[in-house]
Amino acid sequence: MNIILKLQAETIINLNTECEMKDFQIKKSDTEYDAIVIGSGAGGGMAAYVLAHAGQKVLMLEAGDHFDPRTDAQQLKWPWESPRRGASTTRPFGDFDASYGGWVLDGEPYTQKDNSEFAWFRSRMLGGRTNHWGRISLRMGPEDFKPKDGLTDSWPITYDDLKPFYDKVDRLIGVYGTVEGIENEPDGIFLPPPKPRLHELFIRKGAKKAGVTVIPGRGSVLTEALPGNKERGSCFFCGQCGRACKVYADFSASSCLVIPAVKTGNLTVITNAMVREVLTDKAGLATGVSYVNTRDLQEHQVRGKVVILGASACESARLLMNSKSAAHPDGIANSSGVVGKYLHDSTGASLSGFLPQLMDRKRYNEDGVGSVHIYSPWWLNNKNLDFPRGYHIEYGGGMHMPSYGFGGGMQGMNGLVPGRDGQMKEAGGYGASLKDDYRRFYGTGVGMAGRGTAIARESNYCEIDPKTVDKFGIPVLRFHYKWAPEEVKQAKHMQETFKEIMHGMGAVITSKLPGADTNYGLEAPGKIIHEVGTVRMGDDPKTSALNKYCQAHDCKNLFVVDAAPFVQQGDKNATWTILALSMRTAEYILAQKKKLNVG
Repeated sequence: MNIILKLQAETIINLNTECEMKDFQIKKSDTEYDAIVIGSGAGGGMAAYVLAHAGQKVLMLEAGDHFDPRTDAQQLKWPWESPRRGASTTRPFGDFDASYGGWVLDGEPYTQKDNSEFAWFRSRMLGGRTNHWGRISLRMGPEDFKPKDGLTDSWPITYDDLKPFYDKVDRLIGVYGTVEGIENEPDGIFLPPPKPRLHELFIRKGAKKAGVTVIPGRGSVLTEALPGNKERGSCFFCGQCGRACKVYADFSASSCLVIPAVKTGNLTVITNAMVREVLTDKAGLATGVSYVNTRDLQEHQVRGKVVILGASACESARLLMNSKSAAHPDGIANSSGVVGKYLHDSTGASLSGFLPQLMDRKRYNEDGVGSVHIYSPWWLNNKNLDFPRGYHIEYGGGMHMPSYGFGGGMQGMNGLVPGRDGQMKEAGGYGASLKDDYRRFYGTGVGMAGRGTAIARESNYCEIDPKTVDKFGIPVLRFHYKWAPEEVKQAKHMQETFKEIMHGMGAVITSKLPGADTNYGLEAPGKIIHEVGTVRMGDDPKTSALNKYCQAHDCKNLFVVDAAPFVQQGDKNATWTILALSMRTAEYILAQKKKLNVG
């Protein structure tokens, strides 16, 4: 039998139950909801939040398990509380990481075409990937929406169209930062940022010598109490946002959007519900969705006046392409043929090393927030470069709780600097001398990673694989994605910049310096987990799937609110723009309902 979980005033229906293999006919619900939201991450969570608080009766379907950071987060656990000391096994970022998922999921394959190497990360849990992300919260700028170089299509909206919603998101969720007045790095409504730590002062010094701008970070962590919100605590600076926060001090869609929406009494959440397709009537309007209970494989159909997809860029594209009917022979919202196309993920490359100046440093807690304390926005003019657009730099390092792998690679460091006696020593070692080196080098590490703009190209896409289904019998995605020379040149520039910063701060580089044979360390597409653009918006129904309100051209009561509507990403992480777009779309839905234009 189903386990009904009470969450204060409302019910979350948890299908995480014992299998009842008795009855496999399709179970149809008699209830018709005002809206059905598919997915519980940033986009789905925000849409549900806005609609539920407006009095709409909303059903949310989540493919994974229930997750409440307050009760389920692994925050503040010691490494020895894991049988693997917190190592990465089935979870790519370690046992304590707040992600039930990864790039490979048992029974849920995806395939590649023409030797592509796209890596698709999926989180199967309430709140999705917002539970473990880095909380770096950036607004896209005016030139990201309306590029001046003519290389890519413009969005059908401007920064000014979205600015009021960015402002609302800042006030609702909270973001720290400083007003800098950088034209294409718009300022927000900021909480005070955390102060730079010792290693970050060295980084800032090295960056200044290299001519690289460094500003305080921008992250969705409550560095002080959020005005008007009594449900969330302030950050206590444990640096473990990736585990999700038990006091709700960081942004997760589960804690900040879905659970508050449930408390209104207007949102019902069904977990372990893998959506198969959007259902339509003869006229092509959406009438509901079909989903599979992932625990007992029972098929269900639920009805809604509006259907909202927020399942992630690739998952939403998959769902649309699998939703074929007489009215939508190529998949719903796909008369233009663009669904799945223009897929793009951020570029990414990194470099690491250590600061000899910090050896034998004093011990104290410098955990800080689990997001960035400092950050480099794009600082150059492309006229003198051999690649378009740009990238930002994220920095790390310092003293953190030693865990699995601590001190690994010591043989690559301790032979590079003098020992306590001032004499050079052989790399590696054993016994008391090696243990001493672990202590000496603790807290000296520094690293940096670039996250850049990849160009949206029609030739990079996902499609339905006609020969492969997952364990639920749903056709899977097949990816075709190649980096272009421009993106490789961008990675080369990243590495050159990183080396200059490292040398400027007096660091010793320990990473193997990547060259042309490895695309200068450019990560495989999908590895940065910033994929966007598969169900693009636009004014022309022949070249886009959605209008400027994320409403399907072909189906007026169907909306997409994740990263799929992006026309072209900037170098900014996508989450804050997903939230703003979803809020804008949800308010548009409410306005259209009042006008009786949608159900």
